[in-house]
Amino acid sequence: MLRSVFILYLICFGCYILFTRQPDFFDGEKAPATIQNVYDTVGKQTIPAAVYQANGNWYHADARYFLRSVVVGQKVTVIYETATPETAAVYTFWGYWIGWGELLFSVIGYVLLLQIAYSVTTSPNAQSLQDQLSYAPEKKRKYND
Repeated sequence: MLRSVFILYLICFGCYILFTRQPDFFDGEKAPATIQNVYDTVGKQTIPAAVYQANGNWYHADARYFLRSVVVGQKVTVIYETATPETAAVYTFWGYWIGWGELLFSVIGYVLLLQIAYSVTTSPNAQSLQDQLSYAPEKKRKYND
């Protein structure tokens, strides 16, 4: 049971990942970018950003992500939608395809649902166990008269 539930989880999570990425993987354009330090006016600090060119204009995308380090001058690829090139993401496995929040949430959900399934199927009450043990299939005729 554990193996089949795990395979079902991987299929569902894989389909979820494939069709929920923003910018969209299927409609998005990829462009080369370089990591540079850019001043963030909101946070009033310097942050690493991927600077890229799209449609003749220069844009930058935040390159910070949990458990991923980037170095100034590093060459990366960004993915963006052609309608909104200012909303891009650094195209990496950890950060674009797999996010720590959704991975954590899905694993916790998987474990909880698996525990619920085990608790429902492993310890039936006495009446249910008696009904299952005394079950005898009724005899049916092969053809109706």
